[in-house]
Amino acid sequence: MKKTLLAITLSSLIISGCASNANNAQKGAGIGAVLGALVGKGTGDNDKSRYVWGAALGALAGGAIGNYMDNQEEEFRDELAQSGVEVYREGDSIRLAIPGNITFETGKASIVTNFYPVLNDVAKVINRYEKTRLSVEGHTDSVGDAAYNQQLSIQRANSVAAYLESNGVATSRLQTLGFGESQPIATNDTASGRQQNRRVELRIIPVQ
Repeated sequence: MKKTLLAITLSSLIISGCASNANNAQKGAGIGAVLGALVGKGTGDNDKSRYVWGAALGALAGGAIGNYMDNQEEEFRDELAQSGVEVYREGDSIRLAIPGNITFETGKASIVTNFYPVLNDVAKVINRYEKTRLSVEGHTDSVGDAAYNQQLSIQRANSVAAYLESNGVATSRLQTLGFGESQPIATNDTASGRQQNRRVELRIIPVQ
């Protein structure tokens, strides 16, 4: 427990220092390195979900929900065009499907540096639409031990949530879930299918 508190305190100090004199690209790299280390090492519970939704601030009702989510969906599509992130509308919610091969190195939970700008764009839109909650959900293929895959999926979800938090998304709006290999969207019998299954999904849900 003491190690966990120390790691969090040190990360906060480092992030504050970086923010004062770094440009956006440098800040993203610095924060990402700190968060990757925090999520991946030394905390003692890196196989557990770190985020659970808190109290909601404000709510939407009736026809306002559809219009609010329509506008947010359009902004996501504009910001994320040609990024590799797929935007899906599912009723009143929005799902962002983030392929693992462009977000993480194989078998690792640290976000690759080249993906920081994309997550910066995601956070930018999310911060403009505060009457939503976000469920960050990690998935893997079936290669390897199921227990390991379960842990890796949670670690990856935690990494994405931590980076969004570092870009201003309120902790109370975030939850992280890991599904391991249990929810494939393609066959695990082919390389292309396994690549599709290695992913993080971000579900944006209106507060009602």
